[in-house]
Amino acid sequence: MNPDQSPRRDVALDRESRRRLFAIAYRIVGSRHDAEDAVHEGLARWYQLSDEQRATVREPLAWLTRVVSRICLDELRSARARREEYRGIWLPEPDLINSGSAPVDPADRVTLDDTVSYAFLVVLEKLTPAERVSFILHDVFGISFEEIAGTVGRTAAACRQLAVSARRRLAAEPRFEVPDAEHDRVVTAFLDACRRGDLGQLVALLDPNVVSVADGGDVVRAARRPVVGASAVAAYLLGVLAQQATDGWTISVEPINGRNGIVVRDGGTVVGTADLLVLGGRVAQIAMQVNPKKLQGVQSGD
Repeated sequence: MNPDQSPRRDVALDRESRRRLFAIAYRIVGSRHDAEDAVHEGLARWYQLSDEQRATVREPLAWLTRVVSRICLDELRSARARREEYRGIWLPEPDLINSGSAPVDPADRVTLDDTVSYAFLVVLEKLTPAERVSFILHDVFGISFEEIAGTVGRTAAACRQLAVSARRRLAAEPRFEVPDAEHDRVVTAFLDACRRGDLGQLVALLDPNVVSVADGGDVVRAARRPVVGASAVAAYLLGVLAQQATDGWTISVEPINGRNGIVVRDGGTVVGTADLLVLGGRVAQIAMQVNPKKLQGVQSGD
């Protein structure tokens, strides 16, 4: 790097700025791979500018945020069309960035709050692309509606209404906010029951109206519709384990999007993740990602 470059020219290379851009992109598209592509494309467009053009940009990070967000908005719109033909249930890609024993880099903490929990990403799928972008940029990252208008292609007033609509729709969804200690206790007990094949214990850990969904895409066989009810879900889970488990499988409690969940590996390769929502000391919702295409980005644990 040229030592004569100013901090403004260097912003695209700043690690913390890259992490912020990724945090925004991941929340918008719900895919680690697509988020990384969006950030890469945004940085490429920055470097395609001439020195004179870059010198006219007062706030490079704001410029990059707008560009990356617009790329993500376009991806969301095209993804909606593709998902209409998706086989089975569509779920976001998990992020195991906080897995393992290595300490979390402070620059990564922006991705580890409640707004990037796996359950929250699932709920965000119910918003329109414009609602999702307006809500995330304003409510999560504090970006003004005037700035968001240039990304969404609407007026600032329209973007404000999009965010209001998003908040209203999100408020109508059930929230499962429990202390981490309680959540972790239930997740650990859930894994123990699964490992031992204890149907009675597993049923006792599940809410009577528990809902389990799984995303296998067109690669892995998975239930195409939600499985509902403690007895049905428990039998389904133990049946899957009995049919698929091999001596090479390891099942452990690990952070998924910053909160403990279940990670399944076959010889070191991640073959499945399960995010658990806890209500009243029981598991109320289970979201399982078993589509290999959506697990490619977590194989190294980065």
